Amino acid sequence: MARDNLFRFGGEFLDSARETTFRQARLAETLRQCRLIFLVSAVLNTLFLASDWRFHGTPHFFVAVPARLVVVAASLLCYALVRRATRIGQAQAVLIGWEVATALAVALLVSSRSDLALFVVLMLPSIFYLVAPTAFRWTMTLGLGCSALMLAGYLGRGPLPTTLPGLVLVLVMLNFALGLVVVHGNRLRRLEWTATQAERQAKDALGSSQAMIERLFMAVPIPLVVASREDGRFLRSNDAAKRYFGREQLAVARVSDILFEERDRREILHRLERQDQIAGYEAQMRDGAGALRDVMITATGVPIDGGLAVVAGIVDITDRKAAEARTRRQATHDTLTGLPNRLLFQERLQQALDVIANAGGTVSLFLIDLDDFKSVNDTLGHDAGDELLFQAAARLAGALGPADMVARLGGDEFVVLSQQPLDVAGARLKAEALLDALREPFEHAGQMISARASLGIALAPEHDSDGGELMKDADLALYRAKANGRNIAVVYEPSMRAAMTRRVAICRDLAAALRDDRILPFYQPQVALADGRIVGFEALARWRHPQRGIIPAAAFQEGFQDVEIAAGIGDAIVGAVLRDLRQWLDAGLEPGIVSVNLSAGIFRDPHLPERLLGRLAAAGVPARHFGIEVTESVLLTRSAGEAERTLRALRAAGLSVSLDDFGTGYASLTHLKRFPVDTIKIDRGFVGHVEEEGDDAAIVRAMIGLAADLGLGIVAEGVETPGQEAFLRRHGCELAQGYRYAKPAPAGRVPLLLRQPDLLAAGSAMRDDSAAA
Repeated sequence: MARDNLFRFGGEFLDSARETTFRQARLAETLRQCRLIFLVSAVLNTLFLASDWRFHGTPHFFVAVPARLVVVAASLLCYALVRRATRIGQAQAVLIGWEVATALAVALLVSSRSDLALFVVLMLPSIFYLVAPTAFRWTMTLGLGCSALMLAGYLGRGPLPTTLPGLVLVLVMLNFALGLVVVHGNRLRRLEWTATQAERQAKDALGSSQAMIERLFMAVPIPLVVASREDGRFLRSNDAAKRYFGREQLAVARVSDILFEERDRREILHRLERQDQIAGYEAQMRDGAGALRDVMITATGVPIDGGLAVVAGIVDITDRKAAEARTRRQATHDTLTGLPNRLLFQERLQQALDVIANAGGTVSLFLIDLDDFKSVNDTLGHDAGDELLFQAAARLAGALGPADMVARLGGDEFVVLSQQPLDVAGARLKAEALLDALREPFEHAGQMISARASLGIALAPEHDSDGGELMKDADLALYRAKANGRNIAVVYEPSMRAAMTRRVAICRDLAAALRDDRILPFYQPQVALADGRIVGFEALARWRHPQRGIIPAAAFQEGFQDVEIAAGIGDAIVGAVLRDLRQWLDAGLEPGIVSVNLSAGIFRDPHLPERLLGRLAAAGVPARHFGIEVTESVLLTRSAGEAERTLRALRAAGLSVSLDDFGTGYASLTHLKRFPVDTIKIDRGFVGHVEEEGDDAAIVRAMIGLAADLGLGIVAEGVETPGQEAFLRRHGCELAQGYRYAKPAPAGRVPLLLRQPDLLAAGSAMRDDSAAA
């Protein structure tokens, strides 16, 4: 068995290749030892040759001298041969040859049985065991063989000595002891060699590792520095650090010279003392040019020369942070105006609300929507629209205080967030200042443009403390400002939310009614005051409610503020009117012109003329029997230009156009010149007071005269009394409609009305139905 990869018996390596490597590694030492053995043998045996003359004259002389000469010659020959050896096997072969020759010769020499001969018998095997560097098997073979030869030579041809048993025992013990010494020596040499090899390999590996680490340290493209913790001196730096900080600067600088902030130095040292490393710490440093740079530091503590040092890697993140800042700005600011966008505004709003929740105070929102922005885009182009937005942003920003911010939410909508301590009165004053800033006109491409706006105001915590709800409050106030005529500021009131909730509920129910075909027209006749005959009808929208019965349009007027709902109601009424007209015409009746009210939102559809005329053609209804009524609000909306084109196209196709509720809005007389109108309708609010001969009477007389001068037809709405009828007839009004003649009636009752030759004699037709819409 073996231990430590060595044979127990012999002490050599188990692995023959490793043993060969070991012996080959000792080749130089083995050759040197062999040369020394051969030289010493030659010299000593030459000296012994002189002592052999004492045998002169005896028979042993002729044995001793030749034997001694053989040893000297063999030693010299082997010395010459071993000098030419290049492998351990060659050296071992020469050494074995020398041992064999020497043993044979000395065996002859000891046959003299002199005192010296007995010493040689014991000494020569010892030399072979202890001095000759041969493999263990050869050492033992040659040692035992030498002992046997020495014993045989010593005994010679004479009588056996009485000490023979002792001599044999001594030789046996000597070989046994020398064998143990050889085994022990072999093991020690090989273990020493193994340890030496391991140490050398470890040193080589360490040296290679250190060299590799050094190369890596120097080759790393980011700056690496080693600095003393005690005084901040730079002990080492790689090439990247020398380029980044400057070779000369690193030679004399300390950490405090390049690490900009004292608090950063304290924090880094604190972290190193607590956990001996830091990762991803952002700080500012000065580079070799003295410029301040943003860096990320990763460092760890290391012991160097009995002191404490820090190895730090430094990554320049200046460009990355600049890119992040650009990306952050792009994500949080409007490209056109440079103002904060909705995202940043919501962050700031929440921060402001958190402040007042913890420390008190107020937050005010001013939601701003530019009036007539679309018309600027449509008439002057998008360049003008962009300039309008830019100017509006600049003026709003210029009107702000230090505790305010303005953001663009999108389109032509802006919002101002103020953390000034404002009450409702203060908020109104601030809103007026914002609107005044916008009203100042500016010039673009030779055109003067004015940025009027509507504004909604909401306050926290007075109205709401939640950001989303506060925005809804401001939006409701803005909606009210637009509904009240625009270019004004309105403060939120709780009733606005209730109205909005009611409008949403009505719109939801109306949408269901449209799906269930429960929107239908009721017809109110228009009567010629000269003879009482019916000249036409106004189709009024009604809602056939499953619980409440027939509901007039006035009860769901809020639903018309939703463009889609209004369009749906308009489509339903037009479809029903066309079906009814076709039935009446097929029955041989003459219904005159049946007019349908169209809401302002419908005129946003550029294909309205083609679509409406197509429906008339599909129903087989002549255009002379169909009319449309519009209110003054259509003339004042952003889609007024589209409305004008639509009305001209329909009128050119033969449809009648009436202007409803004339005098109640903001239309000027110029609109009567611009828009194609056949008839104007006097609002019931004026007609109801004509008998008093006051201002309303004067207005009605003026309207009748205006219509006559412009060649327009005129219809008085809401006629209920004989006195009103007499006033209108006396001042030349041609047509009238109202409860005096007939209530709005379903389509099934229209034939009965048409068969009456004169409605003037019918007197008041007031019934339980609600007033006309």
